[in-house]
Parts: sequence; C-alpha cells; structure tokens
Amino acid sequence: MLTPVTLVDAPGRPLLLLGPSLGTSVETLWGRCARLLRGDFHVVGWELPGHGEGTPASAGFGVAGLAKAVLDLVDRVRPGAVFRYAGDSVGGAVGLQLLLDAPHRVESAVLLCTAAKIGESGGWRQRAETVRAEGTQAVVAGSIQRWFGPGFVTREPDAAEALLDVLRGADPESYAKICEALASFDVRARLGRITAPVLAVAGSDDQPTPPEGLEAIATQVRDGRFVVLDGVAHLAPAEQPERVAELLDEHFRTEEGERTIGQTRDAGMAVRRAVLGDAHVDRAVAGTTPFTRDFQELITAYAWGRSGPARAWTAAVARSSR
Repeated sequence: MLTPVTLVDAPGRPLLLLGPSLGTSVETLWGRCARLLRGDFHVVGWELPGHGEGTPASAGFGVAGLAKAVLDLVDRVRPGAVFRYAGDSVGGAVGLQLLLDAPHRVESAVLLCTAAKIGESGGWRQRAETVRAEGTQAVVAGSIQRWFGPGFVTREPDAAEALLDVLRGADPESYAKICEALASFDVRARLGRITAPVLAVAGSDDQPTPPEGLEAIATQVRDGRFVVLDGVAHLAPAEQPERVAELLDEHFRTEEGERTIGQTRDAGMAVRRAVLGDAHVDRAVAGTTPFTRDFQELITAYAWGRSGPARAWTAAVARSSR
C-alpha cells in the first residue's frame, strides 16, 4: 500500500497525481513546484516504499505493481476518479505503465527525466546488491553527480541537502526492490498504444535518462510533445520548479468553461477524422516528423478543435464534394 501526501488541498477540484524519483520524497522533489501551479488542482503525491513518509516494502514488486498500487491509492483518495499525472524518473516510468494499463483513468500526463527503459538491467541489479550490503549512503556521491545540473548545489544548497537527506534515510531494502523493478522495466515496444496526451520533459544534462529517451516517448505515443530544459539534470521539478509548474499548467489547463489542451486535441482529431477520413489522417500522422509535430498539434487543436466556423466550413465543403 502506497502512502499519499497531499501537497495542495482543493478537494472539489480536478485530481493531479505526482510521482517521485528513486531516492526522493514527494515533498522534497515536488513540494515547491506543486505550490506554484496556477491551475486549481487537488494535488496528491505518492511516496515510494521506504522513502519519506512511505511504509517500507514487505515484498517484491515491478513497475506494473507500483502502477496498480497507485490506482489503489487513487481509489482510496477519490474512488473511480479520472486524473492527471506527472512523474519524474521512476515516477515517470509508473506514468507510462498507468497510461498502458489504465488508459481510461489517466486523462493526460507529463513525464519528466524518464524513459521507456531506464539504464541497463545489470547496473540496476548491481546497485541493489550494493545498497543491501552498504546502505543508501553508498550511492549518495553518485546521486549528487546524476541528480543536479551545473551549479544547482551552489545556488540551492538547502534544496539539494533536503533531497540528499531523504536518500540517506531511505530504507535500503525498499530502495533495492525499486532498483530490481527498474531492471525489468521495458515498454519501448508498447509506446504506440498510448493515446492520452503526453508531454515529455527532458533535462539537457540528464545522464540516467538523456533527452533522446524522452524524445522517443513523444515521437512514438499517439499524441506527444517534447521539451528540453537547459541546465537541468535528473530532478527537474526540484531544479526548475517555476518552469515545470508552467509546463504542467499549460498541459493540464483547466480554466473554468474551457477544455484541457488534451481534450481540445482529442476533439480536433475527432472532427479531422470525420471530415477527411481515417486513411487520410493516418497517412498525415505517420508522416509527422519532430520538426513538423508542433505545427500538426496547432492545426489539430486550434483549427479543428476550437474553431467552430472553420469546422463548419470544412464540413460543408466535404458534404458538397460527395
């Protein structure tokens, strides 16, 4: 059973769920960012077993097991709710698993500093053995190198130390079990099945999950967008909380009386297919490149999804040509 942590208490508003990175807690990774959100969300994070407020793991689990536990947590917080999701590193991997296993529950997602396969299996198993033998203190030095972009520790010493304190205090066995879960995680062949809108956010200096992996996610899911944050390494929500909050607000836009961006894209795609036909749209989507992706999204969302007169005019032309 995972432990929920409420970061922004707004029980009447849409649910936004946040997932942590290995070695971190929800508060140290996401707290500042969550409180900078302009959108009015009920924001709940989930703790990894044995991290922060999380209960230590009593048995093994995979990433799919974590995703199921996240759904169970949501059903305790708000039974049956459809929710928005953002996760960093292993939290992002769990996000991918949720999008695959429970597509009817996840409206849209922001996946940060992650990949469809993170690292090599042997490396994760070796780290699990090291932590079991020597404790999490053995991986602190390496985490300092992996986690933070250039100059972050000097600029934000308190934030860096708070993150490292959680790592030092994490339950070694739980940490090792998460390493083993990541060792067997690989959904690269399944990305094309993900239909919910996905924003993939990379750090330009991220070594464990380089930008290419995030770009692959954005390119291969059916509705993806890709952003790179300069000077950021592996913990984007803590390194650039203001910018990450902006990106989440943009992706999860919930102004009263307006659709979310994802809903607008979905509506636009439905109109586009109704007017032009599935074969035409499928060819256009298949021909999309990273260079043309943003333009295609603009056309789908705003020309097809929001412009009533444009849709009516196009539909009338289509009818007259039959």
